[in-house]
Amino acid sequence: MNNHDERIERFKKAGLYLVTSQALSEGRSTVDIVRHALVAGAKLIQLREKDLPLRQLLELARDVRALTEPYGCLLIINDRIDVALAVGADGVHLGLEDLPIESARAIGPELIIGSSSHTIEEAREAEADGASYVNVGPIYPTKTKNWTDAYLGIEGLKKISECVSIPFTVMGGIKRAHIPELRSAGARTIALVTAVTAAPSPEKAVRELLEDITCQAS
Repeated sequence: MNNHDERIERFKKAGLYLVTSQALSEGRSTVDIVRHALVAGAKLIQLREKDLPLRQLLELARDVRALTEPYGCLLIINDRIDVALAVGADGVHLGLEDLPIESARAIGPELIIGSSSHTIEEAREAEADGASYVNVGPIYPTKTKNWTDAYLGIEGLKKISECVSIPFTVMGGIKRAHIPELRSAGARTIALVTAVTAAPSPEKAVRELLEDITCQAS
């Protein structure tokens, strides 16, 4: 059985963090997007389908877990720790209004537990509460999230990267061309939705993104 430390080591090596959204997949299913991403080498996927009723989400999560496991790909479930545990996922990602991190850790001690953070204060608080990683964003304007506050931008990212010691992901409006400046600002794990899900070829998009992230890391 995978433990937390082993999982987070794999997390830190993944580079690309694919977040699903069937609504933003150009008519393709999330299962199809995941399948193409896995063939291209994705090692970290978050199932994020907020509009699905619980039982449909559970069924989809089971299907996605069955796909990711043979590839050694980590599966994170958005919001629902019950679904994560039910399908044997590797972790759960919690928003600021979801189950508190301490409570989630008590229920799933070996899970990767991620937390959304939009400010330095939120990132620090998530780390203090025991999060495995924090998701920092939105960095740039994005259509995948309703957002009325200021975007963090590269300067905001630099400040947060200097203040947390746990791994963090960056998200929000990120395209392939942004990777060099994100890496220069301290980002090591790049979270993306439409750059993959809406791409003409999700498989090609994942391959190219992984190549760019690897190149910037060397």
